[in-house]
Amino acid sequence: MTFAPPAAAPAAPEAVDNALAPLLLPHDLRLTPEQFAQVCEANPDAVLELAADGQLIAMTPTGGETGRRNTRLLTRLQTWADLRGGWEVFDSSTGFRLADGSVLSPDAAVVRRERWQALSPEQRRTFPPLCPDLVIELASASDTAPRGADALRRKMALYQANGAQLGWLLFPEQRAVEIWPARLEGGSASEPQRLENALRLEGGDVLPGLVLELGEIWAA
Repeated sequence: MTFAPPAAAPAAPEAVDNALAPLLLPHDLRLTPEQFAQVCEANPDAVLELAADGQLIAMTPTGGETGRRNTRLLTRLQTWADLRGGWEVFDSSTGFRLADGSVLSPDAAVVRRERWQALSPEQRRTFPPLCPDLVIELASASDTAPRGADALRRKMALYQANGAQLGWLLFPEQRAVEIWPARLEGGSASEPQRLENALRLEGGDVLPGLVLELGEIWAA
């Protein structure tokens, strides 16, 4: 895994090549969330997540089809939030600091406004220390680890374990959805429900009034 080093003061010509050399990080490196924030700040072009054990996870950029679908998805979520009021919508560049110490970035996330407003200005500027109420991950046929189906399911389980009230894992190529509910009373995990040839999703009691027509997402 390589990262570009942070910008430095102008160097002598003979030092330029060394200054541009990538910084190689050891495989067994473990970071705190604070150190992870510094790495992200120094490497703004890198797409990174942090596992609960402090290991860096390098994410690959999405392809064009997935990017278009995600944009359509975010537009629909934001339209609902504006009309409904009381909710904040976040895109895939937002990292959330979960209770287990991991920092994960869903493709789309929705947070109840009162939870967002309860954070301090500093907490809002960095990785918000909360798990979204709704998390959405969007798979693609070309996804490989860490964006493959199994890896995305592990992420969904982490969101669920850290307090997400609802999770949607979308498989556009299969026109299928896995619905990940909140944990059961007592803390035991709830099994996801898979919908084949899904046409719509509804927020139910968790996100009242939210209806996502999937036909336009599949066709994006």
